[in-house]
Parts: sequence; C-alpha cells; structure tokens
Amino acid sequence: MFKKYHLDNGIPLVVERIENVRSVSLGIWVKVGSRYESPERNGVSHFLEHMFFKGTKKRSARDIAVEIDSVGGELNAFTSREATTFYVKVLDEHIDRGIDLLTDIFLHSTFPEDEFEKEKRIIKEEIKMVEDTPDDYIHDLFYQAVWGHKGIGQSILGRRETIKSFGRDDLMDHIKKYYGTKDTVIACAGNFQPDKLIASLNQTLGSLRRGSEPKKGNKPEFNPSTYVHSKDLSEAHICMGVEGIPLASADRYALYLLNSILGAGVSSRLFQEIREKRGLAYSIYSFMASYADTGMWSVYAGTARKRVGEVIELIAEEMNGLRNTITDTELQRAKDQMKGNLIMGLESTSSRMQNIARQEIYYGRYYSPEQTLKEIDIVSLDQVRGLAEKLVARGGMALTVLGHVEHSQVSQLRL
Repeated sequence: MFKKYHLDNGIPLVVERIENVRSVSLGIWVKVGSRYESPERNGVSHFLEHMFFKGTKKRSARDIAVEIDSVGGELNAFTSREATTFYVKVLDEHIDRGIDLLTDIFLHSTFPEDEFEKEKRIIKEEIKMVEDTPDDYIHDLFYQAVWGHKGIGQSILGRRETIKSFGRDDLMDHIKKYYGTKDTVIACAGNFQPDKLIASLNQTLGSLRRGSEPKKGNKPEFNPSTYVHSKDLSEAHICMGVEGIPLASADRYALYLLNSILGAGVSSRLFQEIREKRGLAYSIYSFMASYADTGMWSVYAGTARKRVGEVIELIAEEMNGLRNTITDTELQRAKDQMKGNLIMGLESTSSRMQNIARQEIYYGRYYSPEQTLKEIDIVSLDQVRGLAEKLVARGGMALTVLGHVEHSQVSQLRL
C-alpha cells in the first residue's frame, strides 16, 4: 500500500508497504546530477557520491563495509544526470541498522583529505574503462553531439581535468548548495512499520536545512547533426535518433510501445531485420532516455566498418516507416511485453523504491501498477502511429559513429 508523508522539516517521504516480503529498501534521492554542474565542476556529483563512503564521525570506511556485510545487506549509491541516490537494502529485522548506516553516511561523512587522491585515481580508471568500451563510450559521445558540452550533454563521470581539480571545499560547497530539504525525496518499500520509520528519520534527517533546488535553465536544444569519432576499432559503433519527450509527457506510454516495436527485444523490427534476417549487427536495440524537460529516442548498433552506411540507412528506413506500417498485432504484442516487464520489475523492493521515488520527483503523484497497466491498454494504434510521425518528422535525425570510419562514408546518407 502506497502512502506519502512529510518529515518535520518538510522532506517528502513516499512509502510502499509490502507485508509478504522480508526485505526493505530505503533511498535518499537528491535532485541534482551532472546536468546541473558547471563545466568547470563537471563530475562533482559523482565524485561526491564516492566520497560519502570514506568514513563518518563514528565509522571508518572499513567499519561501514563490515557492518553492512554482517547483515547480508547492500549499501550503495548512484549518480545520474538529474539525481544522486543513496540507498540501503536489508532484511526487515535489520531495518534500524540500515537506517542508522544510511543516515550516518549521508549526514556525518568526514570526507578525509587523504582519500581524495586515491578516489581521483579510481574515477580516472572508471573514465578509461568507459573509453575502452566502445559500446558504452558511443553513448557519451552521442549525448555530447546532441546536447553539447554543457548541461545534459555532460558526462556523469566528469573529465580528467575537472576530477583533478576537486578539493574538499568543492564538495562542501556542493553539499551546502544542494543537499537540503527542498532538494531531497526519501523513498521506502518493503516490510516495515511506517510510524517507526518516520520517527527514526525525523531524529536523523530532520536536521537538514532548507537548501535550494538546482536552477533548471532553458530546455536544451536537440542538435540533429552527424559526427564521426575516428578510433582504430575492429567494429564501428552507431548511435542515431531523434528528439524524444519529457518523462512526464502524456505520450510516454505510446513511446514505450513504439520503442518496443522498433527495437526493444528479440522480436522487434530492428533485431529481426538487421540481425536475424541480414546478419549485419551482433548487437542492435532502440532506447528512450527521458528527463524533466526533454528526451531522445534512439538506436544503438555495432557493425562491421564496411557495413556502416547500409546499417544506418536500414535503421532510418525502419524509423521512417513506423508511421504507416505498425499493425494491431505488433501493438498488442508490445503491450503484453511491456506489462510483463513492468510486473516482473516490481517484484523486488529496490525496484519498487526506485519507482515510487521517480514518480514523486517527475510526476508529483503516484500511479499504481494497476493504473499503469490500464494506461498501457488504452493506447491506440492511431496514437502510436501519430507519435511516430511527429517524432521522426519534426526536426531531423542525429547520428554519431565511433570507429575507423571516414566522415565521407556517412555524410551523404539519407536519414
């Protein structure tokens, strides 16, 4: 059962109590990520996320690791373009210990100076790993090509030169500016007593001050250009797509279904046509990325260098043809696939915690699984076809290629 509360200092607390499970997942969501960083401080949100686990006033980094392992739990964090999230997942009998650990690192981390250089080296290795993994790296390059080197186009990890420059003052300034009651949402899902949870959180997170939400700025402009990044690789990696929709758009369910039909599964058009029928790509899929005010609807493919042009044209042909060719059978299959994925995805308390937190942040309300299933069912064939036409026709297609490819191989293609 879903409920929404507020702590004494105004922080929203969204909860979903599930009595027939034995775990609890609790997350603290701070509504700031890489898109809100200045170019000079790109990567500070992610760097700070790492540093929170380096010790508190009463626990060393080793104490934190030993304590969460001793109860078989998970204590971790992740950074995205619009949020930084800290979470704990434990058995319901260890909820008090889980709350204590999570709130201790969030409120009382000491950010020891002697850990800075070590963590900078770790993040630089993380950056190298992405750059050495072309099917990951192409996505960062695509974001930069589409949205530029500021705001939402920035890397979550940051750049080597910005990581090198971070000092303790940078982290404390970031916390002071953003880690407050106006920026924070708490979410909890699993088997717990709401009254005890609220009392415990009021004693800890109740000390947070007001804070200030990140300045949203203007909606970023989607840039439908073609970029080729030359790198000596055996394969070429492609990202191409069009401007999408914001997360809270009324068209979101239609786009989920459209994406499923195009390339989100082994029965999808792209997989069947390009991989199975023609054998042109080992990996190919479509994906949608949606944010507070914008989004993208895109395709990734890895293919042989000499097949780049052919694969790009086939993808464009599939995307352009959706508006006239989607059938009722395809739409129904996409609905069944989406409903199955939704229900199976909500079987873990961590998934449910993330779901209710994102709904609070982006929708400002709760949609039950039953409501969501109903919204999926009522999407019509005309809606899906109409959205395909609107998205593909409205502003051109962006294309980024990574590999040993000449710009002339792709610059004249029909997109």
